[in-house]
Amino acid sequence: MGSQAVYQSQVRIERIKGPLRRAHLPAEPQPVYFGVHSEIAQHYGVDPATIGGPHASTLDYIVASAAG
Repeated sequence: MGSQAVYQSQVRIERIKGPLRRAHLPAEPQPVYFGVHSEIAQHYGVDPATIGGPHASTLDYIVASAAG
C-alpha cells in the first residue's frame, strides 16, 4: 500500500449558539445539526429550547457510526 490518502473528507462546521452546530457534510443536501438533549443538556445545564430545540449530540453520531 502507498502512503497517499485515498479520501479526504470535506466538512464545514458552524457554531450557531452554545452547543448548537451546523455541519455541512459531503453527499448530504441539507446541513446536519448537532446539539444537546435529555441527560446531556441537563449535565451541561443547557435548556434545549434556548438553542432551537433538542438535537442529537456529536456523541450520538459517533455511536451511530461505530454501530454500523
